[in-house]
Amino acid sequence: MMEEILISPEILSLAKETENELKPIFEKIAEQEETNSLKVLEAFHKYHISESHFASTTGYGYDDLGRDTLEKVFATVLGSEDALVRVQFISGTHALTVALFAFLRPNDLMLSITGKPYDTLDEVIGLVDNPSSLKAFGVKYDQIDLVDDDFDDDKIINYLQNNKVKLIEIQRSKGYSTRKSLTIDKIERIVKKIKAVNQDVIIMVDNCYCEFVSSKEPTEVGVDVMVGSLIKNLGGGIAPNGAYIAGRKDLIDLASERLTCPGEGREVGPTLGINKSFLQGLFFAPSVVASSLKTAVFTSRLLEKLGYEVEPKYAEPRADIVQNIIFHDKDKLIKYCQGIQMSSPIDSFALPEPWDMPGYTDQVIMAAGTFTQGSSIELSCDGPLREPYIAYQQGGLTYSYGKLGVLKAVDNLVNSDVNK
Repeated sequence: MMEEILISPEILSLAKETENELKPIFEKIAEQEETNSLKVLEAFHKYHISESHFASTTGYGYDDLGRDTLEKVFATVLGSEDALVRVQFISGTHALTVALFAFLRPNDLMLSITGKPYDTLDEVIGLVDNPSSLKAFGVKYDQIDLVDDDFDDDKIINYLQNNKVKLIEIQRSKGYSTRKSLTIDKIERIVKKIKAVNQDVIIMVDNCYCEFVSSKEPTEVGVDVMVGSLIKNLGGGIAPNGAYIAGRKDLIDLASERLTCPGEGREVGPTLGINKSFLQGLFFAPSVVASSLKTAVFTSRLLEKLGYEVEPKYAEPRADIVQNIIFHDKDKLIKYCQGIQMSSPIDSFALPEPWDMPGYTDQVIMAAGTFTQGSSIELSCDGPLREPYIAYQQGGLTYSYGKLGVLKAVDNLVNSDVNK
């Protein structure tokens, strides 16, 4: 059967050997899946979810019982006081933008303590000139880089003692960088230190790619507010779009008035029939995230066996679903991404090429034969065309499909090396 998608016997043999080696790690992932599944199920029971919560609203969306209850479910699952979960959010970047504009005012200072944020926030912050940026509205920005893949505690505390910071931004996942993603333990440590110096500063976490990877979320360890996308982990591959902002109630109220308008806030916003997809996606999310993690671990070990540099290593603790493969070669990056596309259920016949994309400074190659455009909880792989030519792979709705995709990508990569 494997011959039907043209994967060589040598690659299949290596894959089987790799899977046998990974069984103990897969068992731990399954245990984490059960813990998070119980958390979701308890929230559904707590709010007596029924078919009536699937009802659709249009127009203004007044008195949408399903929407209001769904947001309570998300808040409970995420360990937050409150949550804003809306179809009106276009992406994780959009939700982050709404949050930043909601919390920051002219002359306020925003400090990133994980270095430069993800590329799509460059124009939002004003690192790249844009008349609609935070900078254009008088919001100041500064950053402190990580040191050895961890927070620079002393520098952060010293900065806070000498500057009036309104908001601290933490990006958990690595984005298009070479650093490691940040575990909950590291976040909990720095949050305690920050709050000891400045109790009023808003600590905001970009939680994209990280939900359900561990048993706790940032708002359960002292973070004030966090943001994530529903076409990543928490949407479970079912939500067709949307995002969330979760955290302190006063901050969620501010965010809702920035998303809609002052005076109306969360009381408006039609669901247009999305509630069922959001709830069902959340229900499946622990299982889908577990499949994504297994796919990432399998990728890490298999590519390492083939002599490639990978991050994280297969046995390392994980903070997100992203797997890096460092090729140090533009053509190999492209070949691997093209192999992922070849194994996709959608547009498998298409051949992705690097191209200019809105929000990115470098050309990017993106392989994503997904049911939902841009969904990175489905198996996808992308990377900017810049040194050291890293493939950022994420997702896998099921482990079987994820494994098949990786095997096809590896076969395409190896065969392209042989044919040179």
